Amino acid sequence: MSNPNNVSLNINHALEFIDGQALNIPTLSILTEDGDIHPSATAPDISKHTAIKLYETMRFIRLLDERMQGAQRQGRVSFYMQCLGEEAAVTASAAALDQDDMIMAQYREQAALHYRGFTLDQFMNQMFSNELDLGKGRQMPIHYGSKALNYMTISSPLGTQIPQATGYAYGQKIKHIDAKTGELASTIDNVTICYFGEGAASEGDFHAGLNMAAVHRAPVIFFARNNGYAISTPADEQFKGDGIASRGVGYGIKTIRVDGTDALAVYAATKKAREIASTQGEPVLIESIAYRLGAHSTSDDPSGYRSKDEEANNQTCPIDKFRKWLVKQDWLNEEDDIKAKELIREEILAALKRAEVVAKPALEELVSDVYDTPIPLLQRQYEQLKEHIKQHPDAYPVTAGRIK
Repeated sequence: MSNPNNVSLNINHALEFIDGQALNIPTLSILTEDGDIHPSATAPDISKHTAIKLYETMRFIRLLDERMQGAQRQGRVSFYMQCLGEEAAVTASAAALDQDDMIMAQYREQAALHYRGFTLDQFMNQMFSNELDLGKGRQMPIHYGSKALNYMTISSPLGTQIPQATGYAYGQKIKHIDAKTGELASTIDNVTICYFGEGAASEGDFHAGLNMAAVHRAPVIFFARNNGYAISTPADEQFKGDGIASRGVGYGIKTIRVDGTDALAVYAATKKAREIASTQGEPVLIESIAYRLGAHSTSDDPSGYRSKDEEANNQTCPIDKFRKWLVKQDWLNEEDDIKAKELIREEILAALKRAEVVAKPALEELVSDVYDTPIPLLQRQYEQLKEHIKQHPDAYPVTAGRIK
């Protein structure tokens, strides 16, 4: 090999270090705050049907978040996380994908799931962990998953989905590699998108996942949601470099940074990223910049680590920005929009009331399909749990009466 170190052989005879901020990455922005197209920008080709569905999804998620935040405060659900301020980043990226593309989410991407068809009742059943929950009540609220909608079930530990997405995407690619030449024989039918926050990018899984994707050219779109905070840790205490996008360049991955409050910019960037991944069989990194308007979760109080002035200076609403653009296209009637919001609020409250009275899963659902047949150790633990609950029925009022 003429270049076994795999580096650019640009010889320099002067002692010179490259500054850590030498790479200046721009941010793609298409929409103005007033819903106009920037004079020097080009709007993506998006149909009225897609645009309206995109808006309706963002609108629904904002209203669902408001209601479930309140439900948690009332003690009706144990935990909740809002998508507040990041609705465009999540929804517009999902809209740019194929329905059969795999989504591997972190925990704030409920809009992507709803865009694909996850129903209001399915959301509620999961959050109340009742017997209609697809996850059989085994997970805490907002840890959704749907095999039918190609949405991998969320896991709580940060960053685990990043190397998983690389591996899954590489599997998607293998089916299209010519066995004789080792080259990509055709366009890859489906790709994988992997969402994560800038805080998760501090996990080791991030670096392993991106390096593997770059070296093996996996058709995965890494979508980094840089909302400024990893729970209470601000971005400037997490990393020194130019955001997350600079790391993509460092790993040799095609990279773009977008205004995450701009649905059109996110849609255009993700559409192009999918084209690159499917036709060239390689990864792409998108960094979305959108301030987290609310708390990290219902367990968090942001007043302890950021000021009211900071929050007041970062109040761009992605839904309002896109709504103004739709109105200017004559694709949305504002009076109808107001009526729709009221109807959605009523539907959400009704679904909440339905879900909270549905019975909890039977105790045996804990182990019923972990293995094809429960292993002896698991069976013994299950029997011990039943005996424990029988001895302390008052501590387990929901379960005790249903043990056989």
